[in-house]
Amino acid sequence: MPSVPLVQAPPISFEDTRVAFASKSDAQLRKVYALFAAMNNGSLVKVGSGLMKSALKWHLPGTKFLIKHSIFEQFCGGETIAECRLVTAELGKYNIGTILDYSVEGEGSDKSYDHTRDEILATIEEAHRSKHIPFSVFKVTGVADVAILEKIQAGQLLTATEEAAHTRAIARVEAICARAHQHGVRLFIDAEESWFQHTIDLLAYDMMAKYNRQKAIVWNTYQLYRHDRLDALKAAHDTAAEAGYYIGAKLVRGAYMEKEARVAKQRGYQNPINPTKQATDELYDETLRYCVQHVDRISICAGTHNEASSLLLTQLMQEAGLTPNDPRMWFAQLYGMSDNLTYNLANAGYNTAKYLPYGPVAAVMPYLLRRADENTAIAGQSSREFLLIQKEIQRRKSH
Repeated sequence: MPSVPLVQAPPISFEDTRVAFASKSDAQLRKVYALFAAMNNGSLVKVGSGLMKSALKWHLPGTKFLIKHSIFEQFCGGETIAECRLVTAELGKYNIGTILDYSVEGEGSDKSYDHTRDEILATIEEAHRSKHIPFSVFKVTGVADVAILEKIQAGQLLTATEEAAHTRAIARVEAICARAHQHGVRLFIDAEESWFQHTIDLLAYDMMAKYNRQKAIVWNTYQLYRHDRLDALKAAHDTAAEAGYYIGAKLVRGAYMEKEARVAKQRGYQNPINPTKQATDELYDETLRYCVQHVDRISICAGTHNEASSLLLTQLMQEAGLTPNDPRMWFAQLYGMSDNLTYNLANAGYNTAKYLPYGPVAAVMPYLLRRADENTAIAGQSSREFLLIQKEIQRRKSH
């Protein structure tokens, strides 16, 4: 077999703070520094989270303004799609895409599910109009009843009322995927808790079989802190190869670790989470290797803040003869974090995007606070962010 020519990609240093914070003025950098200094204090975060929840609950005057111009401004794009456009345009200047993430969780009624469907459809329309929005994203639980998804996975029979509700939920998912396909907009289906994830997987594969005939439009998400996810992806690949459609795979480490362990213990089954962080890291990197080896069938987005895994993917691409801007290869990080990854990858020509949560302040804050509570990687990340910002402030002072 002929050897694959190495692609000479520009060297990347995730320590290059000049590139990482190029979009920030000195004043903006100092503001971010103060925020991460506060976030780096575990006790302060715990107390502050409690105070913010209480203040929002009791509608204390000035609370929304304070939150919107501090933590919300750092990690969210705005309260509406229109408010996000400034951030989308700013990221676009640096060849960084935006993934609009409607981060309001449903209230469990058909009315709220329909509203979420309509909002996701609006993000797809926005992506269709904007060259800076490469993906849309949604959670199935935003448009479907969790209890019904769980019953289906457990093999329990649904009542006639539940059957009708589930039929409506599938219609919402279908409407979202059909619109994405119509406009050629890539669509992430987010991963959720293990006790109904298989139901979501099957729904995602049904949508892929229908809409991924030419390329990956519908993408499923794999939480690789679960020890069975690479096996699930391999099985999905084999089915897709046989049936003649493409797989889109967003690879993340995971967001529900403590909850998964707690529920497994309560229900008396084996914890699906890897026993150690190292095991998760190794599985994540093994999955990157598998995907690059099967790039003819699988498109991937490395949704990670891990520098070693990000660097590994650039090396794997180079070894496989894939150019940095290969349309099947993407990197993504959360807005407001890991700019040293996002901006340096984009600067070197890689397809890179920021997840940009948006929604009304009061509705989005519980989501962000819960995410920070559950995801220890984000908590640990604050120290790294703090040091990088500190480094850039010192660099600017010395020039």
